Amino acid sequence: MLGTDFRTGSPNWLDLGSPDVDASAAFYRSVFGWDFVSAGPDAGGYGFFQVAGKTVAAVGPLTEGGAASAWMPYFQPENIRVTARAVGDVGGTVRAQPMDVMGEGWMAQFTDPQGAQFACWQPGKTAGLELTSAVNSLVWVELHVPDPASAIAFYYGLFGWRHEEMQTPGMTYRVLSTAEGDKQQTSFGGIAPLGEGAGGASNMLPRWVPYFNAADVDAAAVAIEGNGGEVLMPAVDVPGVGRIAWGSDPAGAVFALLKPDPQM
Repeated sequence: MLGTDFRTGSPNWLDLGSPDVDASAAFYRSVFGWDFVSAGPDAGGYGFFQVAGKTVAAVGPLTEGGAASAWMPYFQPENIRVTARAVGDVGGTVRAQPMDVMGEGWMAQFTDPQGAQFACWQPGKTAGLELTSAVNSLVWVELHVPDPASAIAFYYGLFGWRHEEMQTPGMTYRVLSTAEGDKQQTSFGGIAPLGEGAGGASNMLPRWVPYFNAADVDAAAVAIEGNGGEVLMPAVDVPGVGRIAWGSDPAGAVFALLKPDPQM
């Protein structure tokens, strides 16, 4: 499960590109109880989602022409400039070159060779998210792409991620962990073949999907629909994992819910 002792390759930030920040803040407050705190007048509308005063995610206006609303995971690089060069060298795209974010850290945004968008955050004054794995915070990130084996090779070249294959009905799931540390304790996400998970046309795009810890997955799914979102996959129990569901917010950003199995 995710922690906040970040190391190279860890998911250390998460934000939402939104066409209407106020509407997004209202939706996620209703689903997860998040508070929205503005990053200030010079931040261009960017702000933080918080639980009990601790940042669990962030949100800002869409800045790329034609961009669709989506959640973006950030991973900690060893050196963000070196990582940006490596992305281009192995078939990915640099969408935003490394830039200093008001002394808080350095960020850059990328697209992997199969079309999934991700980013990097190199800490400055801000190390990253302040709360993970607790109820109503990020607990897992999952990549859905047509060719998981190629994705493993691409991200290994950037972050040195280790992986372990798990056979599940109808597919092979790859559990990801950072390059260093106990493999199980540093696991943070997985890779699944495109189309697995929520199913249907709404999920037929390569993407990273964040999973948020939900105390009651069924109640959160009701809240999604009751506040203008859509349940893409109804709640279901997954042995050895927990109870999960998939949804999208009113702007179409996809995310998932997970109540972890206590034995995880």
